[in-house]
Amino acid sequence: MKGKKKLTLIPLVLMVFTSVFGFNNISKAFYKMGYAAIPWYILSGLAFFIPYAFIIAEYGAAFKDEKGGIYSWMEKSVGAKFAFVGTFMWYASYVIWMVSVATEIWIPLSNLIFGKDITGKISILGLTGTQILGILAILFVLIVTFVASKGLDKISKVTSIGGTAVALLNVVLLVGAVLVLILHGGKLAEPITSIKTFIYSPNTSNNSLMNLLSFLVFAVFAYGGIEAVGGLVDETEKPETTFPKGMIVSAIFIAIGYSVGIFLCGTFLNWKVLGDDSSVNLANITYIIMQNLGYSIGSSLGVGQAASITLGQIFARIVGLSMFLSYLGAYFTLIYTPLKQLIEGTPNKLWPEVIGKVDEDGVPKNAMWIQGIIVCAFIAIISFGGSGVSQFFSYIVLMTNVAMTIPYMFIAIAFIGFKKKKEIKKPFEIFKTYKSGATAAVIVAIVVFFANVFTIIEPVLGDKPDVKSTLWMIIGPVFFSVVALIMYGRYEKKIK
Repeated sequence: MKGKKKLTLIPLVLMVFTSVFGFNNISKAFYKMGYAAIPWYILSGLAFFIPYAFIIAEYGAAFKDEKGGIYSWMEKSVGAKFAFVGTFMWYASYVIWMVSVATEIWIPLSNLIFGKDITGKISILGLTGTQILGILAILFVLIVTFVASKGLDKISKVTSIGGTAVALLNVVLLVGAVLVLILHGGKLAEPITSIKTFIYSPNTSNNSLMNLLSFLVFAVFAYGGIEAVGGLVDETEKPETTFPKGMIVSAIFIAIGYSVGIFLCGTFLNWKVLGDDSSVNLANITYIIMQNLGYSIGSSLGVGQAASITLGQIFARIVGLSMFLSYLGAYFTLIYTPLKQLIEGTPNKLWPEVIGKVDEDGVPKNAMWIQGIIVCAFIAIISFGGSGVSQFFSYIVLMTNVAMTIPYMFIAIAFIGFKKKKEIKKPFEIFKTYKSGATAAVIVAIVVFFANVFTIIEPVLGDKPDVKSTLWMIIGPVFFSVVALIMYGRYEKKIK
């Protein structure tokens, strides 16, 4: 559309940041492994994230005018059926993600306002905390859908705020940690005794082969989501140069940011003190770590105990604000981009006319509102349906655990076909030869395959085998693939 505002480099990079970078991945990694988390994040970055980002960059530059994102890329490289199964599975997983995050987003907001999570304890007009959260989540989904349906410029403004908040949180960690390090004369709170500090976790129970493999999977999936912005190539200014540049800049900053962030935690926080505190868990670790940073800055400056505690509480609330804005930015990106790729990339006749309609401003508004209603219905059923329904939803979440990341393998495998096809014009190439491109694709696919296989079998390998979780994780990809194949089969009959 003439005169339509396009995405420039900075908003694109910030969109990637909100889609991929999770600040709480830093704190969880330090809590699980200490400095020993750093090599695993570097390995995951080199074996998966960097080559995957380069693959996305090449796709984006070659298919700069395509509206369908990952569907268009896979369809042109391999075939329509292959592309539809991968894209549908990926999209369905994001719908469940929307349901979960619409309720989880209130936890950081609670920490911002009250200094702690009170979402499980609130009760108004006889409604339980779960029901109140459900109502808030439904209102949130409706408001976000309404704003997002107004177009990409509204979405990019919100995601820019979210991305900036995540970046500023890293700046706070960097500046605060360096300040504490200087005030302590260069002495680390978590000492580096030898090279073994970067190999073995201070928590000895995490050094078993099983736990190390589990952490590698955690590190790999901490980098997931960059393909979500693939649907914005056609809405990017000078896409053949801006889009690949955005992918590469984002990938490098995110990969470095994770490793540096984990190291900085050790400048002001001793792992043993953290590990000995029974009140610390994976749900509150991010707030605890940043609260400790604020307290350490105050005590290092000699402002007194009470002032240091207050400063710690302020830092914890800053985390609440930043994570709320980060969730918000990610939600605005992911309520729009996966749906855009599914609707605009796939053939029109695959969908009923009301779903497939795309408005003049390029937004599939009808599909977006239908998506919003489905998400709201899920939330309402879970919030008011009792413990049985909640348990059923937990199984649906398990179904999407693996289904969300298997499409990374589809994208990587399709890249082999992409490099082989000489007729596809490639204005930007990092992998200059077919062999180098195919090698990168195979490595990415193997890493994701291994991570998913381990994710599936891990529940049955513990002291108390959980066969049910393993089965639901297997059912997920199979179910979504079957649904996709049935839908595509009906489309093929229709066009015949």
